[in-house]
Amino acid sequence: MSDQRAGERPRVVLGVAGGIAAYKACELLRLLTESGHRVRVVPTAAALTFVGEATWAALSGQPVSTDVWTGAHEVPHVRLGREADLVVIAPATADLLAKAAHGLADDLLTNTLLTARCPVLYAPAMHTEMWEHPATQANVATLRARGAVVLEPAVGRLTGADTGKGRLPEPAEIFAAATRLLVRGRTSPDMTGRHVVVTAGGTREPIDPVRFIGNRSSGKQGYALARAAVARGARVTLIAANVTLADPAGVDVVRVETTEQLRVAVVTAAKAADAVVMAAAPADFRPASLAATKIKKVDGAAPVLELVTNPDIAAELGAAKPEGQVLVAFAAETAGLDRALAAGQEKLLRKRADLIVVNEVGVDKTFGAERNQAVILGADGTRDDLPELPKDDLADRIWDRVIARFA
Repeated sequence: MSDQRAGERPRVVLGVAGGIAAYKACELLRLLTESGHRVRVVPTAAALTFVGEATWAALSGQPVSTDVWTGAHEVPHVRLGREADLVVIAPATADLLAKAAHGLADDLLTNTLLTARCPVLYAPAMHTEMWEHPATQANVATLRARGAVVLEPAVGRLTGADTGKGRLPEPAEIFAAATRLLVRGRTSPDMTGRHVVVTAGGTREPIDPVRFIGNRSSGKQGYALARAAVARGARVTLIAANVTLADPAGVDVVRVETTEQLRVAVVTAAKAADAVVMAAAPADFRPASLAATKIKKVDGAAPVLELVTNPDIAAELGAAKPEGQVLVAFAAETAGLDRALAAGQEKLLRKRADLIVVNEVGVDKTFGAERNQAVILGADGTRDDLPELPKDDLADRIWDRVIARFA
């Protein structure tokens, strides 16, 4: 087995199985190569009926390996897997998942999977009935138990007129999951078998049919938390409030608008969760009544709105938290770090959370940005001051603290 050498481009094997979604792997290949990865494409014979060898060679700039006999003196069925820093299978068909789970090696790709000692990422694509079949689910469970990351398929249009779960996740999101695995290196997924719930975005409270009370939360930190959890092997339920970002690959997304809708979705999902991370920004207040029609100006005067307090979702979860579940709250403050930490400590206790992530926010801070700076306070008295980091990296730091509490 060969580790990646310092300064060398990460080596990725892109396996392509024989499904109609094989054409989407061309976009994934482009994203990998243009970001500096050295990619060898290994299509199955069936995949070549959808996309030809010349396309893979042109996009990768590398020779395409299609069988175990070509270049036999280089022993490609062993060398490719040994040298890879990551193996990505997209699309992964039901047939390919079955072969991988049972250790079959009847072509170059399945041989490569047996010799790989690096992270392996499967992006399944098939009809809903095939994905839900007990045999496929058993094969997926076997692969996950061995440390592979198997994404949940997306929901949407399938072959023909069919719609349902089984669609290949978008290439950009598969790429995001792949890059998180490369960041983690050869570390085994440490959240396999865990179910986590993450909230993201900002709720909106309607005033009338066209206006609402809301906030600036973009949902980027919550989405980063979801992607990081997937890369670590977790099953992720992402509850998104008014977020316009693309769905992270491998995540079950529940969309909500108001704080009450968020509360119902989180309370329901949290019952079977190992961890709940409340990264969303629920509106603290809502109008006492909703106007049935658009509110008009009367003689140029602004209306007076009566507000009522929304429920504290994190506090409700903390009060009902089952044994062993880890609850992470967020405290977004604008009054300076010292006051933010004091407010965060108070919220940590009041919400009965295990961890709280405290950060300063504002028009030019955090909201919509790609980076974030935070302090993580623990109910056990711990304090972690983190530097400004990309939100994906901060997400991993948060999960590190969650996993420590699982133990």
